[in-house]
Amino acid sequence: MRIAVFGLGYVGTVTSACLAAHGHEVWGVDPDQGKVALVASGRSPVVEPGLEQLVTAAVTGGSLHATCDPAVALRHAEVSLICVGTPSAADGSTDLSYLERVVGDIGSALAGRPSHEQVFHSVVVRSTVPPGTVERVVTPALETALGGPVGQTFGVAMCPEFLREGTGVADFFDPPFTVAGTADPATAAALDRLFGFLDRPLRVVPVCTAEGLKYACNAFHATKVAFSNELARLYRNLGVDAREVMELFCEDTYLNISPRYLRPAFAFGGSCLPKDIRSLLYLGRINSVDMPLLSGTLFSNEVTVRHVVDRVVTSPGRSVALLGLGFKAETDDLRESPSVELAERLTGKGYDLAIYDPVIQPARLVGANRGFVESKLPHLRKLLTDSAAEAVAGCDVALISVADPSIIAALLADPPPVVIDLCGQLGPEVEALAGYEGIGW
Repeated sequence: MRIAVFGLGYVGTVTSACLAAHGHEVWGVDPDQGKVALVASGRSPVVEPGLEQLVTAAVTGGSLHATCDPAVALRHAEVSLICVGTPSAADGSTDLSYLERVVGDIGSALAGRPSHEQVFHSVVVRSTVPPGTVERVVTPALETALGGPVGQTFGVAMCPEFLREGTGVADFFDPPFTVAGTADPATAAALDRLFGFLDRPLRVVPVCTAEGLKYACNAFHATKVAFSNELARLYRNLGVDAREVMELFCEDTYLNISPRYLRPAFAFGGSCLPKDIRSLLYLGRINSVDMPLLSGTLFSNEVTVRHVVDRVVTSPGRSVALLGLGFKAETDDLRESPSVELAERLTGKGYDLAIYDPVIQPARLVGANRGFVESKLPHLRKLLTDSAAEAVAGCDVALISVADPSIIAALLADPPPVVIDLCGQLGPEVEALAGYEGIGW
């Protein structure tokens, strides 16, 4: 394929050289004549292990070229990859000026191509951009320049990169996944051909999903760094070797380093997590160690509960069905359950509350579990119903934190006006209900 890569910085140069190394004809485009001259002479404008050798071999073999002229690069090209910088503005927003300039250049060059050079062209953003950028910035600019809607003579996509400086070449050839955010089948097919030499199937998703994925990855990476360093600051004061702790921590690939706890749902609770975080924060205070990440975890959890209460308050009606009371499905542990917190706040605001949980039997609650729920919901017996159908009957809003079959059947048989899913496991039939809302989707 003939490819135009806009931007010969770190991402653009690695992308250009790696694609050229696998048989594509690549034209790198950059307004910086110094970068263009370096690539044209077979040298890399950025320092990265193994990159200069790839550039040299590709230029010598005739598969990699560089130019300052977008029109030259786009002649007969099937795909444009936008790899320009998207730095932070002073207010923290993303500066899209480089992206906008390149999109304008691409639109002008494509519009000016002679008829015999006009082929369907896919404009693919590889730079990290906020969700909605392709839809609100890229697509309208191209439609204006080319005088037609997306999908007619051009397609758009978001194809995020996952390159770490220092291992960029290796990361390119062994990515965690290859993702194309697009609604255009021709563009998806072009990207499948473009990256077909990688040992990863192309995952085609909505554009905004691909845009959001890169931010999710980077935010999680940053969180992991802050988490380990925060614990290390505390453990040093306690005479604990944080390196040894985290070495063992990383051996747990069932819970610690795994997909578990990484699915959007309701707040955490129970007898362990809240208590142990408070204990760590106390140890931090008495040892004069700031632990803002862990402190923020408790605050974020509180905001999650508050968010659901606010959603109920802004919904019509005063009757609420709460389906699921324990902090986790198939357990009667109510200690620090966020659902109990929900129930307490809603009854305090005067809502008529009906609660159903398939495993909660007040007579069987004992010890600290019983003491906790009696302090929060002294009238629990009066609020509990014998069935999910009884709780749902006539309610204005249903809050569901347990995907029990009886609960799903009750929702389908008598759908409430508003159904707020707190667990994300209710299935497609419930999600198709007119009043369905996810807690974060």
